[in-house]
Amino acid sequence: MLKRELRAEYPRLRDQIPTDILQKKSLKISNQLLQLPVWDRDYFHIFLTIPEKNEVDTSYIIPVLQGRDKHVVVPKVLDAVDLEHYLLTDNTSLKQNTWKIPEPVDGITIAVDKIDVVFVPLLAF
Repeated sequence: MLKRELRAEYPRLRDQIPTDILQKKSLKISNQLLQLPVWDRDYFHIFLTIPEKNEVDTSYIIPVLQGRDKHVVVPKVLDAVDLEHYLLTDNTSLKQNTWKIPEPVDGITIAVDKIDVVFVPLLAF
């Protein structure tokens, strides 16, 4: 299958996943992260879920990281190629951008070289 075909087919398949199944699978993914050999690292970058796209719910991952005293970093889109990275705290205000991605309004910026682990969202693999 070509990339463009995958990008057409998999959002359709993802949209068919019932909400309760998506939540159960999202929780399972967050629990499986505990098996990764990354817990000696400090700064973890995670993308926030776009609920309208029926994506894996990363809100389950954040308390796992915080419960292990890790710094959670989230992106903010600046333009077509650039992101800023912010520390996610209890005081971080989030707002949906043009693509409905929740992102920080402002806060503590984190330099890219401080980020140790990046959880990358995938449509399919």
